[in-house]
Amino acid sequence: MANPMNEALVRRFYEEVWNEGNVEIAGEIFAPDYVRHDLRPTRAAPGGAGMAAIATAFRGAFPDLRMEVDLILSDGDLVSARWTSTGTFSGPWSDVPPTGVRATFSGVNIFRIRDGRVVELWNHRDDLGLMEQVGAPVFAGSPRDPGGPTAGAADGADDAGGER
Repeated sequence: MANPMNEALVRRFYEEVWNEGNVEIAGEIFAPDYVRHDLRPTRAAPGGAGMAAIATAFRGAFPDLRMEVDLILSDGDLVSARWTSTGTFSGPWSDVPPTGVRATFSGVNIFRIRDGRVVELWNHRDDLGLMEQVGAPVFAGSPRDPGGPTAGAADGADDAGGER
């Protein structure tokens, strides 16, 4: 069953933390021990302070960021939100220097809410599309080992493209 109070909490997160840059509000929205699930190479610090640090760093790279909630659905303690963001890459993002390019990208977040606070978050953002738009290097896999077998060899083909 839909939960309008939980949906309102998620909308507040996007509006106040991301659009207004009021990152301190994250401490009111996220439980101190919330668990974050995403593909980032580093682990986020816990609680609202961890979320505030993520938002601060990303908004530093895209200071004019605007996040629009395209769709929000809830069922009990879960809220799912699909969003689209637009911003200009004018500050450093991790180890990527700014390019001044304006980008539009989207993502989906799934929140688990307990006692009026986020206790779990799954983050899925189109980082590949975002990196391509801003001109950042994209590494979608490890480089091929020049001395190792080709991809076809694992499927029963030899290095010349024939069958074994």
